[in-house]
Amino acid sequence: MKRKITLFIAFAALSGAALVAAAFGHASSASPLPVSKGAIVALRSTALGSVLVDTRGHTLYLFKKDKQGRSACYGACASYWPPLYSTTKPRAGKGVHASLLGVTKRANGKRQVTYAGHPLYRFIADKKAGQTGGEGLTNFGGTWDVVAASGRAVEPSASDSGGSGGYGGGYGGGYGGGYGG
Repeated sequence: MKRKITLFIAFAALSGAALVAAAFGHASSASPLPVSKGAIVALRSTALGSVLVDTRGHTLYLFKKDKQGRSACYGACASYWPPLYSTTKPRAGKGVHASLLGVTKRANGKRQVTYAGHPLYRFIADKKAGQTGGEGLTNFGGTWDVVAASGRAVEPSASDSGGSGGYGGGYGGGYGGGYGG
């Protein structure tokens, strides 16, 4: 009798384990992972005019040191100027030309969004949507500029303050000043 109970318990335990494994196996195959819809690049009005922004409304920049659609910003540079990544084809928001959107592969294999051939970045000190504190900075051996819908760098006039949100053109002068190259 004890033997039958032991066999019954062992059988029940194995059956339960098989059911759990089947349930998890079935759940993972029946519930596909969420599909990324790609980064969205949109336009937003700022103190510098209408410029490219990410999905959170944060200003996007180009780095004049980048060449032939390839990023020259790695390491410490990328920590202050985070690249805009997209695992799938980036999407154009209102006013953005979808034909100018693309991606470039970085050294780490990640796909960085490009616009008119320029890899796009955010500036770590732009904490709120619409801030343009990175405009005109010369960190890491090149100039940083916000990007217009045309794909060209926005060059502020002499009367512009150089940024919005209180950062101004001189903010971040210590960021990467010694990292140029």
